[in-house]
Amino acid sequence: MWGMRIFDCVFAVSWCYLVLFAAARVTDPTEVHALLAVKSYLDDPMQHLRNWNKGDPCRSNWTGVLCPATVGTDGHFHVQEIQLLNMNLSGLLAPELGQFSQLLVLDFMWNNLTGSIPKEIGNISTLKLLLLNGNKFTGSLPDELGNLSNLNRLQVDQNEISGQVPKSFANLSRVKHLHLNNNSISGNLPPELSKISSLVHLLLDNNDLSGFLPPEFSNLQNLRILQLDNNNFGGSEIPHSYSNFSKLVKLSLRNCSLQGSIPDLSRIVNLTFLDLSQNHLSGTIPSNKLSEKMTTIDLSDNQLDGPIPRSFSDLPQLETLSLDNNHLNGSVPANIWQNISFNGSTRLVIDLRNNSLSNITGVLNPPVNVTLRLGGNPICNNSNLPKKGVFCALEAGEDLPMNSTNSTVDCQKQSCPIADSYEYVPASPLRCFCAAPLRIGYRLKSPSFTYFPPYIDQFDLYLTSYLNMDPYQMSIESYIHEQGRIKMYLKLYPRVSDPSNRFNDSEVLRIRGLFTTWTFPPNDFFGPYELLNFTLLGPYSNLHFGNEGLRISKGIWAAIILGAIASAVATTTILTILIARHHARHQRVLSRNRPSSRASMKIDGVKTFTFKEVALATENFNSSSKVGQGGYGKVYKGTLPDRTIVAIKRAEEGSLQGQKEFLNEIKLLSRLHHRNLVSLVGYCDDEAEQMLVYEFMPNGTLRDWLSGKAKENLTFSMRLCIALGAAKGILYLHTEANPPVFHRDIKASNILLDSKLNAKVADFGLSRLAPALEEEGTVPHHVSTIVRGTPGYVDPEYLLTHKLTDKSDVYSLGVVFLELLTGMHAISHGKNIVREVKMACQSGLMLSIIDSKMGAYPSDCIEIFASLALCCCNDKPEKRPSMIDVVRELERILKMLPETGTVSSEFTYMHSSKSLSSSSSYSHQGQTGSSWNVLGSDAMSDATLAVSPR
Repeated sequence: MWGMRIFDCVFAVSWCYLVLFAAARVTDPTEVHALLAVKSYLDDPMQHLRNWNKGDPCRSNWTGVLCPATVGTDGHFHVQEIQLLNMNLSGLLAPELGQFSQLLVLDFMWNNLTGSIPKEIGNISTLKLLLLNGNKFTGSLPDELGNLSNLNRLQVDQNEISGQVPKSFANLSRVKHLHLNNNSISGNLPPELSKISSLVHLLLDNNDLSGFLPPEFSNLQNLRILQLDNNNFGGSEIPHSYSNFSKLVKLSLRNCSLQGSIPDLSRIVNLTFLDLSQNHLSGTIPSNKLSEKMTTIDLSDNQLDGPIPRSFSDLPQLETLSLDNNHLNGSVPANIWQNISFNGSTRLVIDLRNNSLSNITGVLNPPVNVTLRLGGNPICNNSNLPKKGVFCALEAGEDLPMNSTNSTVDCQKQSCPIADSYEYVPASPLRCFCAAPLRIGYRLKSPSFTYFPPYIDQFDLYLTSYLNMDPYQMSIESYIHEQGRIKMYLKLYPRVSDPSNRFNDSEVLRIRGLFTTWTFPPNDFFGPYELLNFTLLGPYSNLHFGNEGLRISKGIWAAIILGAIASAVATTTILTILIARHHARHQRVLSRNRPSSRASMKIDGVKTFTFKEVALATENFNSSSKVGQGGYGKVYKGTLPDRTIVAIKRAEEGSLQGQKEFLNEIKLLSRLHHRNLVSLVGYCDDEAEQMLVYEFMPNGTLRDWLSGKAKENLTFSMRLCIALGAAKGILYLHTEANPPVFHRDIKASNILLDSKLNAKVADFGLSRLAPALEEEGTVPHHVSTIVRGTPGYVDPEYLLTHKLTDKSDVYSLGVVFLELLTGMHAISHGKNIVREVKMACQSGLMLSIIDSKMGAYPSDCIEIFASLALCCCNDKPEKRPSMIDVVRELERILKMLPETGTVSSEFTYMHSSKSLSSSSSYSHQGQTGSSWNVLGSDAMSDATLAVSPR
């Protein structure tokens, strides 16, 4: 009753204010209502939208709401942009978004929004930028989005969208950028997309697409980038019509299950980047000369044969040539680098490993900027080969060193004299000029190169020229390669002539507007970009993005204030008293009914269960439903009313540790979604009980299988697939989760197996988020925390320093790999598995401790897997591989197995037939033998945070 009365009073007062504002040329009331509806659907824990109920949206500078300076023909202001980038928002998108009649930009990037994309957005006929990437949207893409005839850019990448690409998208007649990558989109690629004559970038990589590659795509004569990596076009060939792309710069079809031959692409005059690796392509490599602009050619991991084309020697911009893991034969041309002009930052990596190359044409004497890899070829049996150990090592070499200079080295001896948030400008023409920078997170989504240093100055000039800045005003603080993308942190500084040593507010708004409206001139070489964050610290921390500078006149303000002040004071006083009384009474009722130990909460997108529902699902926690028990509590098998089978983890009563793990696991799993992570169905926080409800994994834990509790034994190929699944789940935590996650308790009992023995990582009670950006915009390397985890799996470096890093998870996973190899426990009878395997390896007795339940196996694969496992368990974190390296190596080992999934007799050795040499396990330390680092310096550069050489 009181609630209804309070609501009536609030509504009456609000209506009075709306009437007054309507008389003063204010925002269209329909759009005000829509904005309030948008806010009501959102959860805003950081209170970024706290001013969305104060005054008028267009006149009172509502955060993220931008309007034109003049009213429309109807006498009202209209919202043109909604920019809510990276504000930690969760919840849903309101259908009322479709009520904005003049909206140009809708930006909700890098939040935690869930649910489906409202079909009503298709009603916004004026919309030019729809930016929803980096959330958790599910469901299919609405057909109605095809009605957005003025749309220029659609970004829904890095969500959990499923279903097919709507054929209605063919009606997006003005769209230039379709970024649908990193979702779960399935089905065929609609040939109808070839009707979008304006399309420049088509990114659909990392989905579940199938079918065939539409030949009609060659009609997209303005297309610059076609990126479809990591889909499954099983049996499809690359259409020969693709040689007709007139403006294509980048063609990336990696790991798409493609077959057939490589078409002649020499007529694509601007082609710069070609990646057809990890397919089933066969035949010879076309010998016609490719574009002289080529920087990258990756044809590795196919079934190509024949010679290396001599035309590769005529590519002056080439920096990466990967032909490894094919059936190439003949000679290695020793002059591939002859037309390249090397400088301090230029390099060329030529990877020809694991082919059938038998000799060299010419004298092999590459410059220092060239890395040549020949391991696994007959040519390496030639004792006259110069630098044989360098060229023929199966392990890849190190990256070329990067030069780094810093003009502020003498200035850093003392801090800036102004304030902590100010710093010396690195390249300032005025020595030791101190200023407050703007910090920007920025990512190149599909660059046409694999190695950044040679192009840094060019990139610097590209950005600063359009920002109307001098080159010294921008510094690339750090950058990192991420699976074909380059993520960087930029700092922008004011000019040295600015006496305030900072940007003024209007300049900050101007700069941000250029980044958020994608008005930078197109650059095919650097490709599309995305803004990750625009961090305001120090003197900029109080600046809000709205209609800064748009002010209502004093006369109108006087009229509004005089008309409203009397009623506002009176009603506010009354409402305050009523609300305070009602709130106090409500709190007293709650305090009587709530157990003090509970941690009640509500998380959007996660189903809540009552105690009664969970008890019914488990037959009142019948002992026959119990399937396991751990430090947290007991685990029961349950059946929901819709017959869904679930696993229910019930916390031990009164467990403080359980409470913390309970909250932590819900918060993490509610935003983590990957096929190799156990899914959270919901939770129960009822009647002083805390329970987590997961998808049920019928094959239990990996530890159960290794201990012989399962009915069957795991073959080597099955163990390898389990290792790969677990590694992919952890790779997602380290690189795709936003922010990244350190698991901190990886072990065999936390790797669960579904009905098809697919591995899924579980138990996130001890997990920690990776740290946020530091003041200077770099990513910290570790989290300082008390040591938690399971003995035998804990990283020794973490144990000593309390510094948790991604390499701590790599160590724990390495222990699991050793368990897969030996069947041993991490610690058993005082023996540590890492130490035991190292000793066996050094003694040449590795095969004697391989798990006898594994049956037959190929010893060469065992050697490589053991080497990888021991590298993961290196005492020094910097010598452990990154998770991307681990995944790539596991994928390579799997490809070495027969395609039937069983081990044929000609590759099979029993335990006594061959011993593993100690060198194979320590090949990363400079000895010969098997190697974990398949991609070598390229892979390591992908995982290494590099400092700008400027």
